[in-house]
Amino acid sequence: MPTLLRMPTDPQWHLVPTATPPEWLITDIQRLAPEVSGQYLAQLLWQRGMHAPQLIPGFLDPNHYQPTSPAAFGVEIEKAVQRLKQARDRNQRVAIWGDFDADGITSTAVFWDGLGQFFPQNHSLTYIIPNRITESHGLNRAGIERLAAQDYQLIITCDTGSTNLIEIEYASELGLDVIITDHHTLPPERPPVIAIINPRSLPSDHPLAHLSGVAVAYKLVEALYTALPEVPQQPLDHLLDLVAIGLIADLVALQGDCRYLAQRGIQQLQQQLTQRTRPGIAKLLELCKRNGDRPTDISFGLGPRINAVSRIHGEASFCVELLTSKDPVRCWQLAEETELANTRRKSLQKDVLRQVTRKLDQLDLSTTSVIVLSDPQWPIGVLGLVAGQIAQTYGRPTILLCEETVAEHGEVRLARGSARSANQIDLYELVHSQASLLTRFGGHPFAAGLSLPVTNIPLLVEGINQQARQQQATKPAAVVQADLVLTLAELAVNGGRALFKELKLLEPCGMGNPVPKFLIRNCWFDQVWNENIRDRKGNKVQYIKTTFNICDASLEAGFPGIWWGHYKEDIPTGKCDAIVELDFNTYKKRYEVRLEALRPAADHLTQKEALEYPIVDWRQGKTEVGKNQDVLVVNHCPDSWSAVQGWRRQAQNTGKALAVAYQDAGSPDAVTVWKRLVGIAKFLARTGESVRLTLLQTRLKIGPQALQIGLKSLQAFGFTVHCHNNLVQVNMNTVVEELALVDRQQAILNVVNAVREEQFQQQYFQTVSVDVMGAMVSNLPGSEEDSSQTTTTRTPI
Repeated sequence: MPTLLRMPTDPQWHLVPTATPPEWLITDIQRLAPEVSGQYLAQLLWQRGMHAPQLIPGFLDPNHYQPTSPAAFGVEIEKAVQRLKQARDRNQRVAIWGDFDADGITSTAVFWDGLGQFFPQNHSLTYIIPNRITESHGLNRAGIERLAAQDYQLIITCDTGSTNLIEIEYASELGLDVIITDHHTLPPERPPVIAIINPRSLPSDHPLAHLSGVAVAYKLVEALYTALPEVPQQPLDHLLDLVAIGLIADLVALQGDCRYLAQRGIQQLQQQLTQRTRPGIAKLLELCKRNGDRPTDISFGLGPRINAVSRIHGEASFCVELLTSKDPVRCWQLAEETELANTRRKSLQKDVLRQVTRKLDQLDLSTTSVIVLSDPQWPIGVLGLVAGQIAQTYGRPTILLCEETVAEHGEVRLARGSARSANQIDLYELVHSQASLLTRFGGHPFAAGLSLPVTNIPLLVEGINQQARQQQATKPAAVVQADLVLTLAELAVNGGRALFKELKLLEPCGMGNPVPKFLIRNCWFDQVWNENIRDRKGNKVQYIKTTFNICDASLEAGFPGIWWGHYKEDIPTGKCDAIVELDFNTYKKRYEVRLEALRPAADHLTQKEALEYPIVDWRQGKTEVGKNQDVLVVNHCPDSWSAVQGWRRQAQNTGKALAVAYQDAGSPDAVTVWKRLVGIAKFLARTGESVRLTLLQTRLKIGPQALQIGLKSLQAFGFTVHCHNNLVQVNMNTVVEELALVDRQQAILNVVNAVREEQFQQQYFQTVSVDVMGAMVSNLPGSEEDSSQTTTTRTPI
């Protein structure tokens, strides 16, 4: 029997508070898509903050969107184009340096095909994909040395390289120029490269701000096409299917140009099964039984298969050939190898998941805020996937580690692994708080990679759980959210086709635009049956699923559905409340629901609480609340969920609605914050004055944690900092030990990263909907709790 993930505690069920959309929105939808009613789509768009009429056409139809010019990257992209033109004129050799995940592979493929229009492939153009297991991400000295020995003069990175300062300097010493294209963290100071093209240099609301690595690569190729329009023999848009695969697989926010490029790319991708311009992609679609017309064909089909190659083999260079070769026979061979790797990945992931679940049975989860587990036998390539499953199911950040002996460290036992967050908990902040125990760490608020001595694991478990308990006002709990309440009669119009067609206009869904979920109340099930999903040879059960008909008073004949990872005994015989997604089954050629969560029928959700004590959005001006209802107004932006929870509790205790009315005052650049801090430190050291910590925070526009890291980093530059009774005093050492340039740069980088993480949180709270706020704080102590038994699902890839 396969491992089934059970939620250890009942998750909170939350129904997004409804608000009637304006008539103009329904009219606009019907004008753009006359074949749909627009009723449900308008409701969803309005609930998700789409209130500006000028945004609707471009959101729903890429033909109405004006894509942003690559020139938005300014002088950096100009320098990159100039250097590439120079390399072409001088017949210089160019090396593409990519990455091993789906975004990195497709980025490399975009450059291979795109730059291949300007440089002879395999003669003047080559590519390098690092080994996931032995080399990890980014530039490395050995690869740079090989390129120098083969007389390459220019390296152009994709989806990597921004913080490889030492390797960039080494490349320069060997006579190689470097162009960086990336979307990861920027260094505090511009590295010594020809150009660095990174959307993190743009304002957070810029239409290019969320580009993934493949989209950044595409914009540079687009700029080169514009500069040398007579050279390319292939149209630029022949790269868009690759762009869509990388964008959707990398889970970036599909907003602005990201959404536009994904829409265009999916339009091109769905033609592969007939036109077969990329036989490798066509073969992959056939193997995963997908059509290429849905974002899920990438997120559950193509993306996991491309990622599986490096997870299993480490080496993934052949994936670029798979995506770009025109040889059908060769592509068939590579696609089969990719499929085998994915089959092996699923088997390993399932085995590790089973082992992790057994270990969890031995933990006291009532006292565990962060799950940390290790094992010497776990394959590192799948730990991030399993950590994500555990985090989602148990509602707790999860760290999974593989123990190994590292010879170059003197036979030291090290643990390497991955961490994943849950329920908007800032994982980066949690792990960074234990930096003294780690040998390596990198990531963002939702995912991270780390390594540490095995002897430090118990200290990590104790320290990170203590930190989590201090940050969290309540015990972690999963939140299951429904967007709309529907009857089955509404859902099943024209066999489900009408609603499905309307919802398809929301696609591609992803971060910031999730797949809609619907609450079906007082429903029951019949024709419940189990099916085993076997491997391609029919030998082994891969997954279990339950099929059924779901019924309610409006549609007693029922509507077909499926529940992955569950047996028929998991479905109760009485009336239930269910949260479902509407989907199309490509195998059975029918519309059906995918069951996401189930509980015995209840009379209400947290909607009742939301109606009594709503959170209202006054960030764009005042709106109406309930009649004669008092309001608690919040005018400053929070930087944590605990702050929002405190305000909500205060509002509830006084019988008021909570109005978030803070405005975006703008945040200074993180490097500018560091420079201001140094300037203040020099002033304080010269004058002997002291300053309050709170005043420093106000002047620098940063929070307490970033300030503490900043004050500590000043020591690398000869300052001595004393804090007492909330006062800061700074002195300059007369004898300063000279630190290496890399150490001083690292000190600056620590400050810049801390400031950017705080700004990231504040930017999030500037735009997050009040519906999400309500969902996240609905489990406050004293708030209305739903104690109904709930079971949730795990969806296999």
